[in-house]
Amino acid sequence: MTATNPPAPFTEPASYGYLYLGMRIDPPQRTPFVGRSASRTDALRRCTTMARRLETRSEVVRVTVYEALLIPPATNHPRFDVLVLVQTTSPETIPAVEADEALMHLDADFVMAARNTRRIGDIDHATSDAFLFNHFTSPETEPALRQWEQIAGWFTHKAGVDHSALLQPTGESPYVFVNHVALPCGPLRFFLRLLQPSFRKSVSKRLSANQIGFAAIVCKPV
Repeated sequence: MTATNPPAPFTEPASYGYLYLGMRIDPPQRTPFVGRSASRTDALRRCTTMARRLETRSEVVRVTVYEALLIPPATNHPRFDVLVLVQTTSPETIPAVEADEALMHLDADFVMAARNTRRIGDIDHATSDAFLFNHFTSPETEPALRQWEQIAGWFTHKAGVDHSALLQPTGESPYVFVNHVALPCGPLRFFLRLLQPSFRKSVSKRLSANQIGFAAIVCKPV
């Protein structure tokens, strides 16, 4: 039997819409650590220019560009080393923003329109230097969501996570949801917390038993 976790302190989901973009520019091949890259620097510059333009639109609340720091070399990992998160005024305003020429010219490898369905605190870029996007796969969304609710308490009580937003796609996507997390400490220190024996019992064992896969990318805002 898997261990039972304490309940997570969920708050009311945010009413915003989201566009999550992933780009494979120059990801590492044999190591999880993302090194320097001229092509990535150029892509980040283009994304930053696009972000400034998009933020002039009335439908856009915020655009954040991220550069990956750690990408585990796992099979079927999305391997995005440049990521963009566009926050819109509501899920209904996503299509107008998605059709913006500046965003379309990025030619992103992956674009997911989403809404927030579970939230813990607020994602505040002033409170953290490192963030995580965790991509979950599952045969069915609702059972996966129930299992995620069960493991969320481990992260809040054992790993110190108090700011996260679950992004659930509003259309077709290879992921049932993507969890956006503000890390409570540096990436290496955070992953050391995952070495606790309770992580396997309370988290990884539960996900494996329910055929739920996950792939995380640790990044920093540009």
